[in-house]
Amino acid sequence: MKKVLIISASPRKNSNSESLALSFAEGAKEAGNEVEFISLRGKTVNFCRGCFSCQKTGRCVIRDDADEICQKMLNANILVFATPIYYYEMSGQLKTLLDRMNPLYPSDYAFTDVYFLSSATDEEERTPARAINGLGGWIECFERAKFSGSVFMGGVTEAGEKPDHPAIGEARELGRNC
Repeated sequence: MKKVLIISASPRKNSNSESLALSFAEGAKEAGNEVEFISLRGKTVNFCRGCFSCQKTGRCVIRDDADEICQKMLNANILVFATPIYYYEMSGQLKTLLDRMNPLYPSDYAFTDVYFLSSATDEEERTPARAINGLGGWIECFERAKFSGSVFMGGVTEAGEKPDHPAIGEARELGRNC
């Protein structure tokens, strides 16, 4: 059994990227894993100050919701990030969270596999490429971690628009095999 932490970075309730995240969660649970789902909606995650105090103390000086999320990420075996694609990039909410995860860098983190789930109005296969590349830069900072897969749901705009989109099943299957 693995500890799977899924972080949804969509500001919208019932969003398409969140649907992917929930489907991944179902698959991971079916495979016998322990799954925790966190939505950044309603959370306070302030910008990193670049002070690097966390490199010495293992904890950020800013006291907000990122601190608790960081502790959960530290202990998870698998990280899953779900985000809408805005202007061919991950949401600002997710980028801000990743920037705040500096306390993980010198730590004995547990995660080895990192997955990426995304949705966008644009249907082109290349649409999530920049966001995946950005996440890849974050992953490269963690020697034991690797990018383990992604699912993209294109051609969706309104929240919950296509509950039968093939990407929903792909996300569930990816969760089963994580």
